[in-house]
Amino acid sequence: MVTLSVIVPFYNVQSYAPDTLRSLRDNARADFEFILVDDCSTDTTPEILERAEREIPGAVLIRHEKNGGLATARNTGLDAATGRYIAFLDGDDWIAPGYYRELVDAIETLGCDFLRTDHVQCTARARTLSRVPHGCRGVVLDPRAAILPSGRSTSVDYAYAWAGVYDRRLLDEGLLHFTDGLRTAEDRPWIWRLHREAESFAVVGLLGVFYRRGVASSLTQIGDVRQLDFLRAFDQVVEETARDRDAGELLPKAVRTYCAIISHHLASDRFEPHVARMLRRMSAAALRRMPDDVVDAALDSMDVQRATRLRRLRRRPVPTRKAAA
Repeated sequence: MVTLSVIVPFYNVQSYAPDTLRSLRDNARADFEFILVDDCSTDTTPEILERAEREIPGAVLIRHEKNGGLATARNTGLDAATGRYIAFLDGDDWIAPGYYRELVDAIETLGCDFLRTDHVQCTARARTLSRVPHGCRGVVLDPRAAILPSGRSTSVDYAYAWAGVYDRRLLDEGLLHFTDGLRTAEDRPWIWRLHREAESFAVVGLLGVFYRRGVASSLTQIGDVRQLDFLRAFDQVVEETARDRDAGELLPKAVRTYCAIISHHLASDRFEPHVARMLRRMSAAALRRMPDDVVDAALDSMDVQRATRLRRLRRRPVPTRKAAA
């Protein structure tokens, strides 16, 4: 029986894939499987993955005929996974030797639905510890209780799918799949759903994931229209949270986070000019879709600069369609 399935999407990461694959080989075990999903790469990544399938015990290679993005690639891996537990890794990151053994031992000991871990951010030669924003560690907790408070970073803001391990029953209950086609912020609706609907989770101070930042091909570094998928992602968070039985308590957190992310993107200078215009237009529409009283409260809780930026955008006139000639 397979104990752990690790899902690893790859797309045009020929410079980084060897490190990722080497780290998987250093974690291989007879009851582990590594599902390598090639999301229609156009560089030498496919050849690198072909060698890895032959050389790494438990490696299984799946190829997409069409590029679908990270969410879709992860879903392909989930559909193929046979393990008792599920983990994720991105194709340009890596893990420490023996990390997956420790991760499985931790979730088996605690017996919870999912486990969250810290990680190391790697930018060039710099290394920075990033911790799960939850103080209680090594104890099984109610995931819903870790969503609030609204004005502070909580576990739903630490959305990295690869920073943890997940019991297969979550997959069987339909809680582990991502929103198909999302190109960025795909982890946001996913982590909110886990915290609203799973029964138990825990946080452990287990370090072993190394997250590579500043990769040129990453969407966080690209200012094209794909970045605007964050609006779709947070629309989903708000819509699903509004239907929750505790919407009155949880919706202010979802709306405030959405507003903060919109403000962050508006202040960025990485977008192409036409994408920046789309961002402003779509963000204004998003602000008007959300409940006025909840948005007002969210803006009142922010610093003056962000609140002013968003209020100005919210008052932006709605463009009218020109009548057909």
